[in-house]
Amino acid sequence: MAILTCKDLSFAYSGNTVLSGVDFSISAGDYLCIVGENGSGKSTLVKGLLGLKAPSGGAIELGEGLTSREIGYLPQQTQLQRDFPASVREVVSSGCLNNLGKRIRYGKEERALVDKNLERMGIENLAECSYQELSGGQQQRVLLARALCATKKLLLLDEPVTGLDPIATGEMYNLIKLVNLCDGISVIMVSHDIHEAVRYATKILHLGHRQLFFGTAAEYKESAFARRFLGGNSI
Repeated sequence: MAILTCKDLSFAYSGNTVLSGVDFSISAGDYLCIVGENGSGKSTLVKGLLGLKAPSGGAIELGEGLTSREIGYLPQQTQLQRDFPASVREVVSSGCLNNLGKRIRYGKEERALVDKNLERMGIENLAECSYQELSGGQQQRVLLARALCATKKLLLLDEPVTGLDPIATGEMYNLIKLVNLCDGISVIMVSHDIHEAVRYATKILHLGHRQLFFGTAAEYKESAFARRFLGGNSI
C-alpha cells in the first residue's frame, strides 16, 4: 500500500495555477527526489504535502496510518534559524512536540528517543553545546535528528545539503540513505543536485510547473528530461 499518493494535484496563487498534473505515489521504504529548476513548483508541492497549502485541484492521500503531523520535516535554514539560541538537545527535543498531547513536559519515552537520534547522527557528544556555534554540517545533523524524532515513516527534506562543503555534503547524503535503508523510513527530498539525486534515490519526480517525469532513477537517467536538465551532458 502507498504511504503517500498525489492524484492529479494542482496549486494556484490568486487564481493563477503554478503547478498542475502532479500524479504519483510512493511506498514504504521509497526514496524520492524532487528535481526541477528554480520556480518550477518544488516548494509549493512541499507546502502541500505538509498541509500548509491547500491544492486547487486533485488530492493528497496518506496511507499506512500516516498523518501530516507525523511527517519529519527538515526545512531550508534561514540565517535567523542558524543563530537560534538553544542547546542541541533542546533543538532535537522539539521534534517530539507532537507526541506530548496535553502534557507540558517531555517524558522518559521522548528523552530516550532524543538520545537515540543524537547517537544515530553521531552528535551525542554535542548534546549540551549551543546550536548556533556549530558548523553547517553539524547543524544539519541536528535538524535531521529533530526530524527523526517526529516520524517513524516519512522524512521530507528541503535542500538538506545547501551551503555545505563537499565532505559534509557526502556525510549528510550517507546518513539519509542509512536512515532509508536500515530503518525503512521513506524519504522525499527536494534537490538541485541531479547527479546525487539519481545516485541515492530510488525514484525521481521532475517538475516544471507541471509533472514532467515520474519513475525510477534508472528510467530517469535515460530520459530526455534528464539530458535536457543537464544541458546535454550524460549522468
